[in-house]
Amino acid sequence: MLFYSKSGQKMKKMNLKRWILAAMSVACINTTFAQESPKEEDYFKITRVPAPEGLLLEVGGLTMLPNGNLGVSTRRGDVFVVENPTSSRPYFRKFASGLHEALGLHYEDGAFYAVQRGELTKMVDTNGDDQADVYETVAAWPLSAHYHEYSFGPKVAADGSFIVTTNVAFGDQEWWRGESRVPYRGWTLKVHRDGTIEPYATGMRSPAGVNVLNGDVFYTENQGDYQGSGGLWHLEKGDFSGHPAGLRWSGLPNSPIAITSEEFDKVVDPQKVKDENGRYIKPENVVDDNFVTLYEAKKSLPAIKLPAVWFPYGVHGISTSEPILIPEGFYGPFAGQLLVGDQGQSKIMRVVLEKVKGEYQGASIDFRNGFQSGVLRMAFADDQSLFVGETNRGWGSAGDANEGLQRLVWNRELPFEMRTVKAKVDGFEIEFTKPVNKESAEDLSSYEVSSYTYKYHPVYGSPPVRNMEHEILGVEVSEDGMKVRIAVKDMKQYHVHKISLPGIREASDSHELIHPDAYYTLNNIPDGTKMVIKPKPVPVVEEKAAPKKETPAPAKVVAAAEAIPTEAEIKTLLAKNTCTACHAADKKVVGPAFKDVAERGYTPEQIVELIYNPKPENWPGYATPMAPMPQVKREDALKIARWINSLK
Repeated sequence: MLFYSKSGQKMKKMNLKRWILAAMSVACINTTFAQESPKEEDYFKITRVPAPEGLLLEVGGLTMLPNGNLGVSTRRGDVFVVENPTSSRPYFRKFASGLHEALGLHYEDGAFYAVQRGELTKMVDTNGDDQADVYETVAAWPLSAHYHEYSFGPKVAADGSFIVTTNVAFGDQEWWRGESRVPYRGWTLKVHRDGTIEPYATGMRSPAGVNVLNGDVFYTENQGDYQGSGGLWHLEKGDFSGHPAGLRWSGLPNSPIAITSEEFDKVVDPQKVKDENGRYIKPENVVDDNFVTLYEAKKSLPAIKLPAVWFPYGVHGISTSEPILIPEGFYGPFAGQLLVGDQGQSKIMRVVLEKVKGEYQGASIDFRNGFQSGVLRMAFADDQSLFVGETNRGWGSAGDANEGLQRLVWNRELPFEMRTVKAKVDGFEIEFTKPVNKESAEDLSSYEVSSYTYKYHPVYGSPPVRNMEHEILGVEVSEDGMKVRIAVKDMKQYHVHKISLPGIREASDSHELIHPDAYYTLNNIPDGTKMVIKPKPVPVVEEKAAPKKETPAPAKVVAAAEAIPTEAEIKTLLAKNTCTACHAADKKVVGPAFKDVAERGYTPEQIVELIYNPKPENWPGYATPMAPMPQVKREDALKIARWINSLK
């Protein structure tokens, strides 16, 4: 714009000045944004798979077809074929219906195979109308009609047989205790092509995720009685993974399990205690009790199989679901690693495994949060996007929806992450996806390591116990900046080691790691050569004149015992103590809303006691009982309790 008058010249100068100021502001904003470290959503975008209006996709199984179509089974008993599933307008075609909770799906040679509650079913379209007209029972197993007797699978083993896992029921009076009412509940089964059922392993409680990965059988377990937290197990024939209900059938023909229920109860107290009215008392966590751990019980019961990875409760999941392998060529540096879903927290974790002394072990790292419902099933498409099948009926999840089918799409850019974590004889070696800033990597304060384990008892879940803080003794950084090795004081075998890298920065942009924490389950400490620890430099301290003493101001009297935490403080407290994994302020998630708790009229002291020893019978509408949380400091628990009551 041109200005010809004097007043116009003045306006031109003013506009130019404003433009310069605006440009400077935008530059400052852009600089600020450029310096902010990227988040997981900047690399992996969650997109919606549009479904027909009115269709409830409580997904129980996913499988890719050779032509790129997607097979979906639902908890409502339907099987759909989704044509063009990666497009903006996928087409859903119903292939089969009338199944009973189809919590798994496999496609092979023109036929679908689904696991119902009590059978493995083959479905075939013989007349070419794109709908199943033959439903064939491949094999069947008993049911007692208890609601919790789900079955999962099938997955195809290396020998061509199908792998299936089964849930336990719960007691009538002892509603908290898993029990196997009919044969092979709480078992992993091999179903051969001729319909023969081969008992494979037991110790399962709620094995919602089973898969065959590189020829090996893996399954995931949820926290519950005898299960301190969720975990990932590598299963071999004859293994016992920890829950005793299935031992009831160890004496049946062809059982590979030699342990009896009576032998087990001598090692791990079942805590079957009755009150004065002759009714069983629910076992509660006792803070200072003489407990055993899973590995300690293994000394007396060698068939016990330790988990390859423990998932820290409330951090990396609460209801662990399906593990899948990232194919070669997919997801860049993460190819060959595992993704594991979590139903309760509506998220996916990444698992890095290695074999040490013949056994799998490894680390769990956060990968992607924020799905609309509980993540139960996953399947990779040819374009490297990941289909995520979701449901939360009966379980509850962090997502707002009750069901869904979504896609996770990678933008092909490289995130700054820990690529692998491997155990060493004296610590850990961490490989990154990008070079690290060497100054930050050589600073011992950039690393924090702590560890813990879990109780092995009939109580629902376990708090972290035998907690330890580990000193970082030394660090070595590779020449290319892609690896660091840290020496850790007093590494603890059979403990979960939380490895935090809060001070590590990327070399080029000084970005923080997207996920700075890894949880490594150390079943075995490898052999090898220890690091040469360089002596720490002794800081030179200059003598200074003693400061002049001043009379301190009178202390300000604050009624801290009655103070309600600020918004910032309570946010930190809830996150630190994993409360937000299951609760929100004003809506039901896995557990009740904090506002609903406030309406009960508990005193702060009563809320603290309920944090330490929850009473799930007080909340009958919630399927997932709260685990005891005695690790929460009493001071923190009281602050949380006062804040909860302030929500009335």
